[in-house]
Amino acid sequence: MEMESCVPPGFRFHPTEEELVGYYLKRKVNSLKIDLDVIVDIDLYRMEPWDIQDRCRLGYEEQNEWYFFSHKDKKYPSGTRTNRATAAGFWKATGRDKAVLSKNRLIGMRKTLVFYKGRAPNGRKSDWIMHEYRLQTIEHAPPQARVL
Repeated sequence: MEMESCVPPGFRFHPTEEELVGYYLKRKVNSLKIDLDVIVDIDLYRMEPWDIQDRCRLGYEEQNEWYFFSHKDKKYPSGTRTNRATAAGFWKATGRDKAVLSKNRLIGMRKTLVFYKGRAPNGRKSDWIMHEYRLQTIEHAPPQARVL
């Protein structure tokens, strides 16, 4: 599905992590208006990584990074575990979550995920990588993120 670009020619969207969390994600979560409609809503777990670029294309040139909002899908209705499976594979968390800071204050966390084709535990690792951001308060911060 080809999406009409909503930005002027020459526009480049390269936000910092602080801007992604402190402005875009915070405003989205609080249902506040975002000045320019540059980040689309998608259902990440109903599409494959190679289909994301068509939905999130911005501007007129080739990109290798795409930005989108997506709700986390729960594995079980009453549980807290996240379901990161798609029809063709699954997103697997890798490494430790990293703190996103603004003026030496914790505002969010970044989780790195890698897409595996197939089903766990026999999936085949792909080249698709995603960074998932979440808002964070100091009360819910992991111990390593509290030390500033």
